[in-house]
Amino acid sequence: MAGRHRMPCHLVNNGGGPRGFNPNMHEGLPPIARGPLRPHLISIEEELEVQHQEIRRLVQENHYLGEDNHLLERELTAAKEEIHVLSQVVPKLRAEKEMQTRDLIQKGLKLEADLRKMEPLKGEVIQLHAEAGKLNASRQEMNARVQALSGDLARIQVENQQVPMLRAELNGLRQELVRARTAFEYEKAENVELMEQSQATEKNLVSMAHEVEKLQAEHDNVKKRPWAPGGGYRVMKGSPDRGFPGAYGDDGRYSREKGPPAYST
Repeated sequence: MAGRHRMPCHLVNNGGGPRGFNPNMHEGLPPIARGPLRPHLISIEEELEVQHQEIRRLVQENHYLGEDNHLLERELTAAKEEIHVLSQVVPKLRAEKEMQTRDLIQKGLKLEADLRKMEPLKGEVIQLHAEAGKLNASRQEMNARVQALSGDLARIQVENQQVPMLRAELNGLRQELVRARTAFEYEKAENVELMEQSQATEKNLVSMAHEVEKLQAEHDNVKKRPWAPGGGYRVMKGSPDRGFPGAYGDDGRYSREKGPPAYST
């Protein structure tokens, strides 16, 4: 098909003459005898020469046209073969294209059906995203708590290392408490004894104060007693000559043999 629309090579103006005229076309032909001719014969001869040249040109062109025709027939045969091949390939391509189109349509329908099925899942996906956010926040909070607990655990471990020392101090404090309790019980017993003695002494002091008050009253009564004639005074009941009754017994008389009366406790 490369020779389509190709101009025959003999029509190309290579000799500078008129279109289609090649000055070398008459080469190889027998020369025409020339001689003195008449004028009308000269014109006929020239015309015949022109016609002869035209015949040569036509023969040459016919030859070139035959070659072109043969070339075109070959190109036509190749084109027919190519068309035949294409006519066999095109249905296959068309079938493959239709098959691919059907596959794409089926895939599109399947995807559309899957999307319709996944429509209800959108809400669940959104909810799962929200729950994932909450879980992430909870995870961060738990990490913070774990770090805090790790710090507390380290502190407790340090404190646990001090437990034996604290236990020894506690045992010492318990022993101190036992000793203090023993001393307290001992002092408490002594204090009870001292309290009993103090109460007895207080009772004696109270009774002595009462006796002193009685003696003071009797002494005041003696001062107020009238004197008897002759510079003396009458001995009255309850006077000092008779002794103070009640307090010492035996009418209050003091006896050297008996000694002073004992105070009751």
